Amino acid sequence: MKARYQFRFYPTDQQQQLLAKLFGCVRVAWNDALAICKQSEKLPKNSELQKLVITQAKKTDERSWLSDVSVTPLQQSVADLGVAYKNFFDSLKGKRKGTAVATTGGTPATRCLKKVGTPRFKRKTSKQSARFTLNSFSIKGDEIYLAKIGNVKPLKSRQLPSAPSSVTVIKDCANRYFLSFVVEIEPIQSVSASGSEVRASAKNQSIGIDLGIKTFAVMSNGEKAVSPNYSNKDRKVRKLQRKLARQQKGSKRREITRLRIAKQHNQIADTRKDFLHKLSTKVVSENQAIILEDLNVSGMVKNRKLARAISLQGWREFRVFCEAKSEKLNRDFRVISRWEPTSQTCSCCGYRWGKIDLSVRSVLCLNCNTEHDRDENAAKNINKVGIGHCHDSKRTRIDHKTTSVAS
Repeated sequence: MKARYQFRFYPTDQQQQLLAKLFGCVRVAWNDALAICKQSEKLPKNSELQKLVITQAKKTDERSWLSDVSVTPLQQSVADLGVAYKNFFDSLKGKRKGTAVATTGGTPATRCLKKVGTPRFKRKTSKQSARFTLNSFSIKGDEIYLAKIGNVKPLKSRQLPSAPSSVTVIKDCANRYFLSFVVEIEPIQSVSASGSEVRASAKNQSIGIDLGIKTFAVMSNGEKAVSPNYSNKDRKVRKLQRKLARQQKGSKRREITRLRIAKQHNQIADTRKDFLHKLSTKVVSENQAIILEDLNVSGMVKNRKLARAISLQGWREFRVFCEAKSEKLNRDFRVISRWEPTSQTCSCCGYRWGKIDLSVRSVLCLNCNTEHDRDENAAKNINKVGIGHCHDSKRTRIDHKTTSVAS
């Protein structure tokens, strides 16, 4: 399986100028190829686009400066455009689908991925990137040689497990530079006494996780994970965005404000990513089966009162981290259907009491006389459904009603 390792580096002033020229050429190659695709009745082939926007363009006076940079990132930019169009057409035809690991009863279910739009033109103020393949970069000790850029020294916090197949130079909106390596890794396995490979050991058999806003994750074993407080930084972002809207476009002060907004966004993103990485690593390393609920996030953010709070949590990012690390450690990652009544059913006796308001955080089941925390009860039900237990197996037929307990 493939993995990505990203390290930050600090280029010299001369390298910054060379990288700015490289990013500009990559952006122009993409935009020129996209303009040709939009004007053509039939989508040109990748080789034809490269010949038009790179080979022939270098011979003209308007694009002669394309020869000043390595040709590999330009070719990769045009190839990425072809992949973007392929994803767009597959999305239109319904071919671009993903598969959930398991649903109720252990049977796999197919879910559609988010629809992909048409490729768009790249802007100078957006995130910039250029990808080098094996013939255009090399590793020399702690330094990385990039064609027509020179040697750069990334700040490595860990060693690469294998030789990288490509390296992408990234410049984000806050003018930070990163090197992103793609390497091939093997799933972590242990060997038994007989010599056969077995899965890496885990403390617990399975765990169900219920995601929320105030408490990010409530586990079926009773543990809770509270996300960092993003409200202060988010308040600064909104204040700076109002200031940006009043400033004149193209002015130096507007550019300074834009950079300040980008830095605040990066601080929020870095804090969230650090929290999600640590939590997902802990969950995956300690449990053999990780079970989540398929949340309709795109529908939930339509609630204007909760949209900002939901977007800041990063539920989808946490799910992606858990899925990738489960594959690396040979764990079972499962996603149950969003229609499972996990918060409407007693996790002890299986009696279903129906929908309750979000303000109700504690529930008393009159059938088994058990008081439940709403989120912990849902996590236990997620765990039961994920390992193949059905709610109806313990349901009792009584006429009693379940009442909520005042906070």
